[in-house]
Amino acid sequence: MTLRRRTLLAATLATPAIAPALAQTARYPDRPIEIVVGFTAGGGTDLDARSYGRALEQRLGGTVVISNRPGAGGELALGAVARARPDGHTLGTTNYPGLLTIPIERQAQFRLDDFAPIANLVTDPSAITAHADGPYKTLRDVIERAKAAPDSITYASPGIGTDDHLQLVLLQEAAGIRLTHVAFQGDPQLRTAVLGKQVDLMGLNLGAVTAAPQGFRILAQAAASRSRFGPEVPTLKELGYPVTMASERGLVAPAGTPPAILARLREATEEIARDREFTGALESRFTEPAYEPGEAWFARLRREEADYRGLWQRTPWVQRG
Repeated sequence: MTLRRRTLLAATLATPAIAPALAQTARYPDRPIEIVVGFTAGGGTDLDARSYGRALEQRLGGTVVISNRPGAGGELALGAVARARPDGHTLGTTNYPGLLTIPIERQAQFRLDDFAPIANLVTDPSAITAHADGPYKTLRDVIERAKAAPDSITYASPGIGTDDHLQLVLLQEAAGIRLTHVAFQGDPQLRTAVLGKQVDLMGLNLGAVTAAPQGFRILAQAAASRSRFGPEVPTLKELGYPVTMASERGLVAPAGTPPAILARLREATEEIARDREFTGALESRFTEPAYEPGEAWFARLRREEADYRGLWQRTPWVQRG
């Protein structure tokens, strides 16, 4: 058999296997793409998803729809994505560390292996914020009051196991204090509770507070160094507490998504991460672009998962806020 005939035969035999995948990719997307967000509309994760969705429409065509499914610190949304048909038409936003911590603290509706990573896109340090006219002008005021009267100060967060909640867990451990944790479903409810003086403090990302600071006083933030978006806000580390914590926001598809479709999503997302209109939208909300390719991102998360399991053993955060 000549080389040419062998090549043609091989191509003919391979065609039935690859034709469906090629046809599926060529048609993708053939209906609206849904991005499931685990928090309420108007919060940082929601706004990031909407910016990403508009950019994805430009690159893939078709329509991108944002679906908000708040509850359980993002678990309800991630569970829905984990159960979705893996055809590239359902994606989900992720919030670190909840993506890792929720399955550690309870029997969750998802686990990391239920997802195919697309990319991480954003980082935004956790912050501790009080009412501008309240009694707490500095973090030292909070610490002193908490030591004098344990559990008397209320601290609100977007949910158990979120970065803003775990910031509290780590700070309590480092400072030897106890605060009373109150869980909400998203940014707007936190703001309302603090402005109405229903709670004393809130854990909310620095970018989210800086974008709408009226009525608030940011006491500290948990990045490794001061942020360009809030250079006047001290870090917990420089105040003497070795705590670093941030919200990282990324995109996943259900595990089992066809490789060709996943590659197309990753390629489009890398382009979006470099697009000045998209990064400008993030920066306008005082959040840092932090693109990390999917496989490298999940490899890092798998390493960090062990650290959170160790924290759970020391301080099981569900049992005490």
